[in-house]
Amino acid sequence: MSSNKPGKLSFKIKEQSFIARLAAWKLKSNKVAIVFGKTIHLHNTEAPEFLQNKRWVLHELKHVEQFKQHGFLPFIFLYLSESVRHGYLNNKYEIEARAAETNEELLRKLDIENIIYP
Repeated sequence: MSSNKPGKLSFKIKEQSFIARLAAWKLKSNKVAIVFGKTIHLHNTEAPEFLQNKRWVLHELKHVEQFKQHGFLPFIFLYLSESVRHGYLNNKYEIEARAAETNEELLRKLDIENIIYP
């Protein structure tokens, strides 16, 4: 999804992502989605399967929103600092993303025009 409309949340999906593969290895997980900026990187899952899992989509969209709110490099620094200090599960950005899994307000922020699979 790609748009620059004010108040809208846009994103791209990258299937078979090397970045997501590294995250899967680190997290010891079979399927992974990881966000960098406006791109949701997928490993061992395809976009249609990912998009059918509303909780998973909402979780990752919260991270897209966090990147948008803080800026690309500042958010990476903030996220990594939280992870070092509190661990992955207690990282406040992960806590926010887990809370967003049932918040369908994020879906209303989407500018659904095109899904881009780079």
